[in-house]
Amino acid sequence: MLENTFCHIPGIGAATEKRLWDAGITSWDKWHELLSLRLPNSSRIEITKLLAESGKALNNDPSFFTSRLPSHEQWRIFPQYRETTAYIDIETTGLGEDADLTTIALYDGREVKYYVNGDNLEQFVDDICNYTVLVSYNGKSFDVPFLERYFRITLNQAQIDLRYVLARLGFKGGLKGCEKMLGIDRGDLDGVDGYFAVLLWKEYENYNDHKALETLLAYNIEDTVNLEQLMIEAYNINIAQTPFAKELKLPRPLLPRLPFQADPVCVERVKRRYGV
Repeated sequence: MLENTFCHIPGIGAATEKRLWDAGITSWDKWHELLSLRLPNSSRIEITKLLAESGKALNNDPSFFTSRLPSHEQWRIFPQYRETTAYIDIETTGLGEDADLTTIALYDGREVKYYVNGDNLEQFVDDICNYTVLVSYNGKSFDVPFLERYFRITLNQAQIDLRYVLARLGFKGGLKGCEKMLGIDRGDLDGVDGYFAVLLWKEYENYNDHKALETLLAYNIEDTVNLEQLMIEAYNINIAQTPFAKELKLPRPLLPRLPFQADPVCVERVKRRYGV
């Protein structure tokens, strides 16, 4: 899809891009065939130069495109950089700047990795360097700034925040709301949310309850694994509105084996203890 994209060019929005497609200019290599189509607020010389730069960036610089695309259009880069994409989600003790980081889950479409405070959190800093794109839900506003502040690092990867991509398609209500609208079933984790994740960590810390930690990790990892499903759903819905739907539609991903399962007994115990 990326090589069919023109809306990362200043002055070309979705309507003009569609006019280009309708005129047969369906990819960058057909730009030279453009004849009489008017392009408001765009210089053909500048566009030709930017398309040349796009070709150079295609193989290893996703940020070149995300820095030029609106947040709701950044789904376009996904297939090109899928092999070096990480889906990430964090759990914390709260939302303020004094909150602590409890767990991190990372999934790359092949392997699930998880990090726990007091055990292996620092390993995340090394592992995340292996990826060029981060996919999250509300990660631009919360997860990524929190991680940067906590570890005192800068995450320079390109980002696709599904909050904006899905909202543009009419899917809202937070991550869990979007999942339900798209038919994703959480099973024993249904009803567990970010606040409950805080309580699970408290249960683990105060009572050394490893079932609480396992349930928290199951929740955190499911958030992360589900991001791949949401990413592909959003991509396919968007691609269906283009002339490239048949050739570029992606199959549903295979679900990985999850290393942890929620413990329903633990969930009920936490609900009773904290009056949830």
